[in-house]
Amino acid sequence: MRKYLIAISILLSSVAYAQTEILSGVTRGKDYGVLYTLPKTEINIEVKVNKVVYTPGEFSRYADRYLRLNNVSGDPEEYWELVSVSAQAVGIPDSENTYFIKLKDKTVAPLVELTEDGLIASINVPATPKTKTASISQTPASKPINPRDFFTEEILMANSTAKMAELVSKEIYYIRESRNALVRGQADTMPTDGAQLKLMLEKLDIQERAMLEMFSGVTKKEERTYTIKLTPNKEFSNEVAFRFSRRLGVLDKNNLAGDPIYFNLKNQHSITIPPATDEKSKKLEGVAYNVPGKANATIMYGKDKVFDGDLLITQFGIIEYLAPALFNKNSTIKVWFNPESGSLKKVERE
Repeated sequence: MRKYLIAISILLSSVAYAQTEILSGVTRGKDYGVLYTLPKTEINIEVKVNKVVYTPGEFSRYADRYLRLNNVSGDPEEYWELVSVSAQAVGIPDSENTYFIKLKDKTVAPLVELTEDGLIASINVPATPKTKTASISQTPASKPINPRDFFTEEILMANSTAKMAELVSKEIYYIRESRNALVRGQADTMPTDGAQLKLMLEKLDIQERAMLEMFSGVTKKEERTYTIKLTPNKEFSNEVAFRFSRRLGVLDKNNLAGDPIYFNLKNQHSITIPPATDEKSKKLEGVAYNVPGKANATIMYGKDKVFDGDLLITQFGIIEYLAPALFNKNSTIKVWFNPESGSLKKVERE
C-alpha cells in the first residue's frame, strides 16, 4: 500500500508567482508542504541452504551384494548443504536526509507520490493503481509410496531379511527388463497408443523407485532462506558476514562453531564527490535526489568465490537537486525516482 500526498496550491495572482522552497530535515510551524526522505543503501545477503535428512533403507546392508550400490550407509544422518549466496542493494529510509517541500502562495504545487516508508517515488505522475495479488494454490503433498504394496506372495513369505532382500532385488531387475522391452517394442503385450505406453512406463518407474529406496535409503531436502543485512558506511575487506556449519547450518558471525563467510565491498569511485562546504552557508534548492556510486561486492567461502557483482551504493555517491524553476505554472514536469536508491529514473515535460 502506498501513501499519497497531494498538494494543491492556490493561485492568487495571474502575473507573478513564487518558487517552491525546499528545506532540509525540518518543517516550519504550520507551513503547508510535503515531507519526504531519501533512501540509504542496505545490502541484503540472501543465503539458501538445504537441510538434508537421510534415512537408511531396510535392506541397506545388502545394497552392494544384490544391486552393486556402493557407499550406501546404514546409519541415519542429518546435515546442511550450502546452495547459493547472493547480494542485492535495497533502499531504507535515511533519517539524516529528510526534506520538506514548502508550498508558497502563487506556486504551482506538484503531485508527490511517496512509498509507504516515506521515500519519494514520483512527481506529477498519476497515482499507481493497486494491483490485486494473484492467489497461489498449493498442491497437497502426495502420499508416500509404500514399497510393500508391490511385493509378490513369494517376497512376503520369505523367512529371513536376507532372502527378502534377494527377492526384492530380483523384482527390481524384472521391472527394468519389462521397461526395456516396452521401449524397444518387444513386450508380449504392447500398449495400443503413446498415452498408454507413457502410463505403463510411469507405473514401472514408481515401482522401481519405491523398491530401490529399500536398499539406497531415502534422502529428503528442505530448502531454507536466510537474509543477512549490512549497512555499507565504508568499504568492507574480509568482513565476516555469517558462518556456515555442515552440522548446524547458518550461524551468526560470532558463533565460532561454523566456517566464516567473508564479504568484500570495494568502492569503484564512479562519482566525484565535491569538497566539503560549510553547511550553514549552503543553500539547498530544488527537489533532492541521490546519485549513487558503484561498488564491487564479492563473497568468499574458503577459497571459493560464491558471489561477484556490482551494486549501487548511495553512501558512496552524492545528493543533487532538481531546480525549483522546473515546477512553475508554465509547464508540468513529470519525474520518476528509483525508490531503492533515490536516483532519477526519468524526467519528462508536458
